[in-house]
Parts: sequence; C-alpha cells; structure tokens
Amino acid sequence: MPGLLGKKIGMTSVFSADGKNVPCTVIEAGPCVVTQVKTVEKDGYAALQLAFGEKKEKNTTKPMMGVFKKAGTTPKYHLAEFKFDEEHNLGDTITVDIFEGTEFVDVVGTSKGKGFQGVMKRHGFGGVGQSTHGQDDRARKPGSIGACSYPAKVFKGMRMGGHMGGERVTTQNLRVLKVIPENNLIIVKGSVAGCNGSTVIINK
Repeated sequence: MPGLLGKKIGMTSVFSADGKNVPCTVIEAGPCVVTQVKTVEKDGYAALQLAFGEKKEKNTTKPMMGVFKKAGTTPKYHLAEFKFDEEHNLGDTITVDIFEGTEFVDVVGTSKGKGFQGVMKRHGFGGVGQSTHGQDDRARKPGSIGACSYPAKVFKGMRMGGHMGGERVTTQNLRVLKVIPENNLIIVKGSVAGCNGSTVIINK
C-alpha cells in the first residue's frame, strides 16, 4: 500500500464542525525521495524504496552513498519500502499530496521506552493481598507464577516484570483531519506511538 515516511511533531487539538474539541497528532510527512525501484523481473516483487531526513555525508557509508548518488539526492537517515500502484522513477520526490482525499491511515511508530517495570505498570496487575495482617513487602508483587510439585516449572509466556516500551507499534484507522501540502503536514485524530521528533511510517 502507498505511504510515506515522516516525523511526529506533537499533539494538539482542533474543534470539529459540531463544536467538539478533538485531540489530534501533527505529523510532518515527507517529502520523500525514491532511491530504489524494485521490479518483479529483477527483485521478484514491485515496490518503491523511499528515503527521508537529511544526513551528513561523513556519517554515511560508501555503499549507501552510491545508492543516494544514483538517485541524484543527498544522504538520508531513514529508508522504507512501499507498494505504490502508480509508476515512479528513480529520484522522484513524493509529497504529502498523496493523502489528499484519504479518510483513514495507519501509522507505525516506536513506543517510548519505560525501562524495567513491574507487573502492575507493565500488565495492569492489581497487587497482592491487603496492606495489613502482616503483609510487609508484597503489595506490588505478581503472586504465584507456577506449579508447586508438577510440572515444577514456570510456563513460557508468563506475565512478569521486564523491559517495557521501545517496541514497534501500529495504530490503525486514524482519521485524517487535514492535509497541509505547503508545510508537508498531515493532521490525524488521536495519538501516535513515539516521542516528539521520532520517525513514523504513514500508510493509506
């Protein structure tokens, strides 16, 4: 499906036609440069590789510099592939105009990292027991995690404390409220995973 790479600017709110205050996310979508054209004959599938975000030449590897020079563009930070229905050539620039008339989009981002967290924050556990009757240090503990005698092991997939956040998250069916081509902006209803300034992928 066609889409673009972009950058999450932040959240704001707008008023709808019926006077409701709607929370929304502002995303800078593109402009993206076509750095590779994948074909069925050569690669086994048809897709476009798009690049987004300026990068210094000294921080770019020589193989990637060859890719960018072939496309006639400056080095970029982020690359991703999209399946476009229409034809595009190497070096073409694709802008946020492709979302004109689109009602819903899916946005892929990386969630904020929370570090090591316990079961109450990570999985929503209710805690163990009461705060009295001798309960000393188990208020936020998970409780029993396995069998006693048989099978005498902890099963895989048991919800426990651990690393939370920093994962790829796809938010589906976000309504497109407005597209501002002159500023390369798209405004979608609701929230998008990731911190301000993080890179996101917007798909139709």
